[in-house]
Amino acid sequence: MGVGTGVESRREAGVGADLRELECFLVLAEELHFGRAGERLYVSQGRVSQLLRSLEGRIGARLFDRTSRRVALTPLGERFLAGLRPAYGALAGVVDDARAAARGVEGVLRIGFQGTADGGVMEAVGTFQERRPGCVVELVEIPLSDPFGAVRRGEVDAAVVLLPADEPDLAVGPVFSRQQQTLAVSVRHPFARRAELGAEELANCPLVVPAAPAPAYWRAAQAPAVTPGGRPVPRGPEVTTLQEGITLTAAGRAGMLLCRPTADYHGRRDIAFVPVTGLPRSALGLVRQRAAETERLRAFGRVLSEVAGRTVSG
Repeated sequence: MGVGTGVESRREAGVGADLRELECFLVLAEELHFGRAGERLYVSQGRVSQLLRSLEGRIGARLFDRTSRRVALTPLGERFLAGLRPAYGALAGVVDDARAAARGVEGVLRIGFQGTADGGVMEAVGTFQERRPGCVVELVEIPLSDPFGAVRRGEVDAAVVLLPADEPDLAVGPVFSRQQQTLAVSVRHPFARRAELGAEELANCPLVVPAAPAPAYWRAAQAPAVTPGGRPVPRGPEVTTLQEGITLTAAGRAGMLLCRPTADYHGRRDIAFVPVTGLPRSALGLVRQRAAETERLRAFGRVLSEVAGRTVSG
């Protein structure tokens, strides 16, 4: 009696999803935007819709609710995502192993980070090193005020940065760690005693602003000049590093918007971290030059996507 692979029985059951469909689902689950998903997959927005419809047809139910204004996972989509990520990551690992054997994924991979290396990034680095002992990952701190420069200059192979990253020459992905934003203020500030703040209340607090050469749109995302309702937000001092911003915050010079993991990591007695409602969630992304993809970098991106998918977002 021969040993069966199970492939035939699965085909007969009608569950043989195409890998491209699964990849499309995972990317769309990260981006929640058909256009951006298409850019990452190097296909048209229509092709993304086609792949998703095909996958939903195989499953027999919708995985996303989509309207003209928003895209969101259905409850079934959330469940499918939770099961697919580790399975797809394991499959990608098998493929990467074969590629590594054929081409070699050895050498040094330099990954930049801003101020604090996210816990998911550190876990991904550890997992990658276990799977690719011949490749050494070097973590390089890059300035808060220059999120893309080190990548463009070739000082790092890729960098984990706060989004957005709307740069034509840079590719972004995976996107992960979508978190509620918090306002860091001195414990002497009136906001320090609050359980949470509304975004409109930022009009009453100067904000630390990342300095140039960070693009204007990126600086505005980290320190908005107006509230969602259009009220002006006072401008605080400009900083080049995360630590500089936190120090000025502790001194009472201004407040500073931070993602929750960064706030948790930098907990200190002279700063209060207050959740802010009504702002878009912060997110991290791996950025690299479109023209400088390597097998090492692709392999690390897959591991980061797999590991970061297990990180619980608030």
